[in-house]
Amino acid sequence: MKEGKEKSMGITYFEKERIFKLDTKNTSYLIGITDEENFIGHIYYGKKLEDHNLAYLLRTEESPYVPSVNARDRVSFLDSFPMEYPGHGTGDYREAAFRVKTQAGHTACSLSYVSHEIFAGKKEIPGLPASFAKTGKDGKPEGCFTLELLCTDSVLNLTAVLSYSVFEDTDVIARHVSILNNSENTIWLTKVSSMCMDMDNREFEAITLHGSWARERHIQRQKIGIGMQGVTSGRGESGHQDHPFIALVTPNTTQDTGEVYGVQLVYSGNYEFRADVNQYDSVRLQAGINPVDFCWKLEAGAHFDAPEALLTYSASGLSGMTAHYHDFIRQHIIRSPYKDKKRPILINNWEATYFDFNTEKLLAIAKEAAGLGIEMLVLDDGWFGARSSDNCALGDWVVNEEKLPGGLSGLAEEINRLGMKFGLWFEPEMVSPDSDLYRKHPDWAIAVPGRTPGRARNQYVLDFSRSEVVDGVWEMMERVLSSANIEYVKWDMNRPLSDLGSAALPPDRQGELSHRYMLGVYSLQERLVSRFPNILLENCSGGGARYDAGMLYYSPQIWCSDDTDAIERLAIQEGTALIYPLSTIGAHVSDCPNHAVGRVTPFETRGYVALAGTFGYELDVTRIPEEDRKQIPAQTAMYHKYNDLVREGDYFRLASASENQMYDSWQVVSKDGTESLVTFIQVKGRTGQRSRRIFLRGLHPDKKYRIEGEDGVFGGDTLMYAGLQVAGLWGDFQGKLIHLVQV
Repeated sequence: MKEGKEKSMGITYFEKERIFKLDTKNTSYLIGITDEENFIGHIYYGKKLEDHNLAYLLRTEESPYVPSVNARDRVSFLDSFPMEYPGHGTGDYREAAFRVKTQAGHTACSLSYVSHEIFAGKKEIPGLPASFAKTGKDGKPEGCFTLELLCTDSVLNLTAVLSYSVFEDTDVIARHVSILNNSENTIWLTKVSSMCMDMDNREFEAITLHGSWARERHIQRQKIGIGMQGVTSGRGESGHQDHPFIALVTPNTTQDTGEVYGVQLVYSGNYEFRADVNQYDSVRLQAGINPVDFCWKLEAGAHFDAPEALLTYSASGLSGMTAHYHDFIRQHIIRSPYKDKKRPILINNWEATYFDFNTEKLLAIAKEAAGLGIEMLVLDDGWFGARSSDNCALGDWVVNEEKLPGGLSGLAEEINRLGMKFGLWFEPEMVSPDSDLYRKHPDWAIAVPGRTPGRARNQYVLDFSRSEVVDGVWEMMERVLSSANIEYVKWDMNRPLSDLGSAALPPDRQGELSHRYMLGVYSLQERLVSRFPNILLENCSGGGARYDAGMLYYSPQIWCSDDTDAIERLAIQEGTALIYPLSTIGAHVSDCPNHAVGRVTPFETRGYVALAGTFGYELDVTRIPEEDRKQIPAQTAMYHKYNDLVREGDYFRLASASENQMYDSWQVVSKDGTESLVTFIQVKGRTGQRSRRIFLRGLHPDKKYRIEGEDGVFGGDTLMYAGLQVAGLWGDFQGKLIHLVQV
């Protein structure tokens, strides 16, 4: 302590004013503690400030005043004070951040500040994926500090720890909440948000991501008004339909201008994001586990950890938010040894063969692919049990040697002899009614007694809240993965949860099923990456139904969508890249007419769109037109030339076909600004077409750049402020790459 300050890198406590100030590179976050009852107030989050004494923003010096000054209007105070983590039922009629139910049936709860701790690094969250600090050569954390606010409800004898972690290299604040029952009585938690923040409304608009199967994460933007706005999932997954993310933006915010408050969860299950505008025109922004069907029994001495929330603020528009999240996920979420490596170019047999394959067919595809520069064959659904269609055998993870004589070992050896790697598809969380596993363990499936369980894709969901179920699936998976040289796993999940009932949970814990299910999924993925650390894991859920930071903690990439059509992918990948790095986007060149929408697009354009991702092929290379096949060596060379830039560079959105209906464009710039790749896709040709002008970003304004393959040198300032002309292309669905190098 010095001069009334307690300070660590990025976090300062001003004792006299009772204010905490959290600073990232470009932002400040301030929390204040009131006198007397120690209410915890949110003061400020925004552009970085030098000053700290902003307690006036709490409005405690104006009516209705704090209760110690004006006890007669305590309810009015509680209903208007900008709470940092509000309780329920004591006078704040806005949506609570957490709710409880006691043995006596009471639901009131309220937190007061008791103490705090500031320390280097950050703690792991037991059983949950979470961000991590970098470590130095001495093994100690570097560039990260955490503030923990210890708060209590003295009536319930309940403790909440509000954690805030700041990172030296990024403008993201990671928030986490842990609840501990210090009483002798059981308490039921009926809501535990991961974060809450009260702000004055500034005519905010909300940006959210929506869709359906095969059209995930389309961007929606709308002004928020009085009442509740937000997104939820009750499907047991982050979902095709909605997404665990919300951004509040000031009016007229663009890619480069305006203020943005972004929140996303490091979680893959049910969630709720709310932006509530109240009678005083203030906004309460919350994110956390969906409270519907959630009820957690917290026995004496037990604790509960909520998933982590990632907050960011940008004063430079959406591109600032995007840059913050991209860098943070690459540096503090993804752990895989592949995160900084070029991924092998794979070919998946699903759209090539579906269930109709044998060893000879797979080797024919592999031999042709190997000669074209493709580096891995992935065997998708149908290699196990009696799996001849998607109606049976899911869960029977035993190799079908009638299809694959010699098993996976023999196949992998043949693939390896061709100089290729071998990968395999699993769907560990599901079971077919017509399977040996279900006949042996029908109680392993999630179901409500007495009700006919709903099927989806003719399958049930295994009860991963039960350790014996997770153990049983893992034993089968480990046996398979140990049997051959398998270097890649695609983990799929093809249906949401329903009919929530566990044969193992007692009645007063059935409300824990959905969250315990996710904990089981995370535990199995942790086993997989720990036991086989060099396997490249790609998550998938019927395409992109579980694309979130929680999954990226285990796998460096996720299959973006089952819709592989290049033009449909423009909107899907635009929404995905709004908050996730291109290196995480599973994207492949597929056959035409496209299997999802029937569209025919040029093979070249399909390659350009897939390049903004992990890049691979989803087709039968032995049967595609010869003119397409001849382009593959050039495409694989293109991938190797540009992937380091795409994987590591800064991403900028230049134009959106979703908005203009005509053309799409994005740009990646190397971190040092010396190299850039611009992708331009013309969706529709038109008569009398003139060149398009696009304004580049991220270049050095005082440096010169040459466009590869063209004459002339341009100033970085010219390319960004005057723009670059892209000549009109002939026909629909045409594409062009523009590679710039600093001279």
